[in-house]
Amino acid sequence: MLLDLDLIQGQIWEYHHHCSTCSSRTMLSGAGASLRQSQPESGQYSYATHSTTGVHHLMWRDNTGPVGSLVGSPAGVQPSKSAILLRLLLVPGEPCLQLRGTWRRDSLRDARQNNPAVYHSEDNYEWTTWFNVDHPGGRGDYEQLDAIRFYYRARVCDAPQALEARTTDWIPARNTGEKTHADPTLGFWCANAEQAPGRNCSNYAVRFLCPKGNTGSEGILDAWGPWSDWSHCSAKCGLVAMQVRSRKCQSQPKQWDKQCSGPTVEGRACKGPECPGTGCTLHCEMGRVNAECDTCMCQDHIVLGSVRSAGGLPAPGATILRFGPSSKLLTVTDHNGHFRIPGICPDGNATLTVQLRNHAPHTVIVHHSTERTSVLSIMLNRAEKLHMVKNPENKARREGQTAALCCKVGGLPEPDDYQWFHNGSLLDRKQLNYDSTLVLRNLSMEQTGEYYCRASNQAGAIKSKPAIVTVLGKDQPSCNPKPGSYLIRLPHDCYQNSTDSLYYDVGKCHSGTCAGQLDNGIRCKDSVAYCCGVAKMEKKQLKCQGYELPTMVATECGCQKCVETKVIVRGRAVAADTGEPMRFGHVYINGARVSRTGYKGTFSIQVPLDTERLVMTFVDNMDKFVNTTKVLPFNTKGGAVYHEIKLLRKKEPVTISSTELNTLQLGEVEGQDPIAEIQIPPNSFYKQNGEVFVGNVKASITFLDARDVSTAAAAQSDLNFIGDEGDTLPLRTYGMFSVDFRDEEAGEPLNAGEVKVKMDSTQVKMPEHLDTMKLWSLNPDTGLWEEEGIFQMEKKQRGKREERTFLIGNMEIRERRLFNLDVPENRRCYIKVRGFRSDRFMASEQVEGVVVTLINMEPTAGYSSNPRAWGRFDSVITGPNGACLPAFCDDQKPDAYSAHVMANMGGEELEAVPSAPKFNPNIIGVPQPYLGKLNYRRSDHNDSRLKKTAFSINVAKPSPNTAEELNGPVYSFDQLKECEEAPFTAGHFRFTRVEGDRYDYNTVPFNEDDPMSWTEDYLSWWPKPMEYRACYVKVKINGPHEINMRSRNQGGTHPKTVGQLYGLRDTRSIRDMDQSTVSAVCLEFKCSGMLYDQDRVDRTLVKVIPQGSCKRDNVNSMLQEYLVNHLPLAVNNDTNEFTMLAPLDPLGHNYGIYTVTDQDPRTAKEIALGRCFDGTSDGTSRVMKSNERVALTFTCGDREVTRQSVFQALQNSPGQSLASAVRDGRGRNQRAGANALRNSRRRSTRNPTATRTSG
Repeated sequence: MLLDLDLIQGQIWEYHHHCSTCSSRTMLSGAGASLRQSQPESGQYSYATHSTTGVHHLMWRDNTGPVGSLVGSPAGVQPSKSAILLRLLLVPGEPCLQLRGTWRRDSLRDARQNNPAVYHSEDNYEWTTWFNVDHPGGRGDYEQLDAIRFYYRARVCDAPQALEARTTDWIPARNTGEKTHADPTLGFWCANAEQAPGRNCSNYAVRFLCPKGNTGSEGILDAWGPWSDWSHCSAKCGLVAMQVRSRKCQSQPKQWDKQCSGPTVEGRACKGPECPGTGCTLHCEMGRVNAECDTCMCQDHIVLGSVRSAGGLPAPGATILRFGPSSKLLTVTDHNGHFRIPGICPDGNATLTVQLRNHAPHTVIVHHSTERTSVLSIMLNRAEKLHMVKNPENKARREGQTAALCCKVGGLPEPDDYQWFHNGSLLDRKQLNYDSTLVLRNLSMEQTGEYYCRASNQAGAIKSKPAIVTVLGKDQPSCNPKPGSYLIRLPHDCYQNSTDSLYYDVGKCHSGTCAGQLDNGIRCKDSVAYCCGVAKMEKKQLKCQGYELPTMVATECGCQKCVETKVIVRGRAVAADTGEPMRFGHVYINGARVSRTGYKGTFSIQVPLDTERLVMTFVDNMDKFVNTTKVLPFNTKGGAVYHEIKLLRKKEPVTISSTELNTLQLGEVEGQDPIAEIQIPPNSFYKQNGEVFVGNVKASITFLDARDVSTAAAAQSDLNFIGDEGDTLPLRTYGMFSVDFRDEEAGEPLNAGEVKVKMDSTQVKMPEHLDTMKLWSLNPDTGLWEEEGIFQMEKKQRGKREERTFLIGNMEIRERRLFNLDVPENRRCYIKVRGFRSDRFMASEQVEGVVVTLINMEPTAGYSSNPRAWGRFDSVITGPNGACLPAFCDDQKPDAYSAHVMANMGGEELEAVPSAPKFNPNIIGVPQPYLGKLNYRRSDHNDSRLKKTAFSINVAKPSPNTAEELNGPVYSFDQLKECEEAPFTAGHFRFTRVEGDRYDYNTVPFNEDDPMSWTEDYLSWWPKPMEYRACYVKVKINGPHEINMRSRNQGGTHPKTVGQLYGLRDTRSIRDMDQSTVSAVCLEFKCSGMLYDQDRVDRTLVKVIPQGSCKRDNVNSMLQEYLVNHLPLAVNNDTNEFTMLAPLDPLGHNYGIYTVTDQDPRTAKEIALGRCFDGTSDGTSRVMKSNERVALTFTCGDREVTRQSVFQALQNSPGQSLASAVRDGRGRNQRAGANALRNSRRRSTRNPTATRTSG
């Protein structure tokens, strides 16, 4: 046989070959020494051995004749005058008569080993210089040809024939033990994720083999200096190392590329000393050791197996590898998912790894057996994208202390690498020795800043949210001791001349994290949370009309234990089309059932502690609705947030045959072509166990068509996915579909393989979307979308003349998942929105806990994009500084994208600022001319009969060159922090609650939207921060007018509070629908019970005072009896009012008293109010039932002129706006929610059912 014999100067070479008379393999190996320059470039060699004497003879010749020869013996060969040193080894007992081949002096062996498929033996090639354009940080070392050409285009030919790679320590890539990839057309790369645990790639340099004259080396004036001496050989016994030498270019720096072609460093191999004795130490209990000495082989044993993907479908193309430090590919499954591997020993130690795209790697052990065949049945699990389970928390520390930051990441396979960043810079792993936990010891001031972690595995990466670490000086205050401004509204008869308004500044402390008392442990979560809060308060007496009003003013802030709160999410699950409730459905979080809906579709859930992202799935037991997964925002500070869940109704199933080609249309808009279709080939249905199903199939496909704007509220999840670098990125949807296949007879769910999705390209008129369209599926546990496949263009004939282009994608339907036709979209912005308690739009009257929802509309008519359709749906909850909603935007054409924005709080829809008939930028909150560019329009702009609860704008990305566009309300996507921290004076859009006929005043200020604002004080209206008890008394008024009623609540029996004011409540009565001279009011009072110290009870002294000329006619007999039997009894001499010591018991509707206890103050008040309207203890009503279960009855005539109502005060007080007064007059008979619009016919409360105490 002819064989290339590589005699590379200074390198080891080794070949295995057969000769014609050998029964087994003979190994020839050697090492080149100092080849003479006169050595011929190439030639032939011959090799012969005598089977009895064992003498070896090697001769080589060029085309003119013999050049040299070498004779040796099996014990070793002596160097001849040819200066070639060879070691010839012969397998004992194997006679071999003759062997011959070809040889070359400059071999391409290195290149061939890096890329065996590409090798040229011609001599008209030369090597380029060495390149090192990447470093092994991040995901690995990527010496890609495109990047090298970008920097050194003239140094690399167009089509390299081979490449060689070495580390910067001059070790060939093949000797590093690292898994690498090489392709002369692409370059060389080494991925950290593919290396052994705890090991990363080395830093590599590469060079390429190019045709002579194509590497920029011709006509170059050589300016190289002399080579240095060879470095010391560091090889240990039996091993090979590398010696290097270097040279310098003596040209000017600008001429280096022209005058110094070639490497600056050169290397050669060197051997270590002989070892005293070497051999394979692997011992096999069964079989024999293989040639690589890394496993045992049993020639007579066969492993047979089958692999099924998630859902039970056969898994063709799955790779089977031998498990170990260096995995070895054994085989690939066939079209049925079967495989056959001979030689595996059934000793209980052999482990195989099965890998398949989009599935988690699976390891299986070949168990001990004496049979000749082992059978394996392997079911794979779907790979789970990495997702953040727990983000690092904010920490406040003093200099010298320690802080621990932790991130918990879920996924399958689990992450194998963690990186931590400080203010965007990667932290040194060796110095800090971190993994998923970062411990910062002996903190210094410069370590203040943002920290986040990045976890990765072979499938991708995920980034955490940043945590802020604040490092304070040892004597520096942990909190700003000076309270900020916080204005509260005073009663209508308490106008302050000093401030010329009905507002008074009581101060407020920022509730941020502070450095409190720490124990010695290092924990991810501090054992006790500390927040800034009110440290000192001072009582002020405000002069009002005829009385003094006490109020507590914050005078100093300090660090204290945070107020414990509970986070509640409640709402209703109803059909998107008719509003039909989903009765008795199940609610799941993280795959576990946590609740169920009530008869009216209501639900209430306490959000588990440490929840970062609330993903809830609603499952209808009656099978009317599609399983719906929602990502619901919640208030991390505590309290309840209301959500209305819109559900898609399942499509009626159609019957199809499993043995025929079936095509199902996706499209719900009448008069328009379907946006896509699903093609199911014959015999593509499978049972859950993987068996092919034959028979009739009930197929139900429910499609959410994005061209129908009314479906936006029913969109599932939040249309986000995790990018390759771990960032959460948005998607723009073209439609979602849910698939349900079942056996017609047995009703068993079926899977389908090799399904095609064909999307009509004419429905996608944004050209850039055609190349990025993908198929996605929703992970119901994380609420994130995961890629299922890509689309490819294909032209199809439709009819005789019409030819259309389709996007064709392939998928498997193996789980009850929701699928999506989506494109990633990178044109993103944020929109600033604030909610207000009234249309005075004061900073102090901002409302937290408002759910603001934005629907991206694409685009307006006339823009060369899609017809009007929605593309995305986002919801955000307002905080103390409003909310920033993500939206698609465009900087070239303002009307490319538009947004529809609405706001909701506790089921109450908030009103947007009007755009007609007057268009006032000062009220809207955005200055001109930017407002005109945004084209702000309230929903009733063109038709006053429509709702006033939404507005639309063009999302025009702000221009960096236009000053008036850089101050909100639209911010570019990289300015989220600027948006969140924008001052009140910056541009923003506004919503306002429709202020009803009620007013609340607390002596100790408390913001019901922010439970963390609760303050420890005996005069606090709510004595326990996680148990809010709301009490109402129902009062009937006989008289021609609606009357404003006031409850004055003072300490009654507690020595710390007796005679001191807790607060006031003003509420206007609602006229009866049928009796014009009767009205009724549900008036809140402070419940009796324990005060904040939980030491003793206080029976609140409650006075019910009509604001008019009234006389008390009647007191509920059961209430009167209770008060008489539960002493002390309050004095009731004044017939114009009613006084009582409030009952300790939660009485009930028979007494005219309505009590509800809940974990959220607004929820407690709203439910109690609904029961009071209804006159029951377990029902609710939106209509005031004036004669049902009343506690007190008053008869009122015309009002005395000397007494001023709250509504007269609005006109007489300069601090009040005319618009507010007019609307208050217009809305007298209306109310919604706990503090909102009321109506004599309807009331916009909900019927939530939650665990609570009521009476």
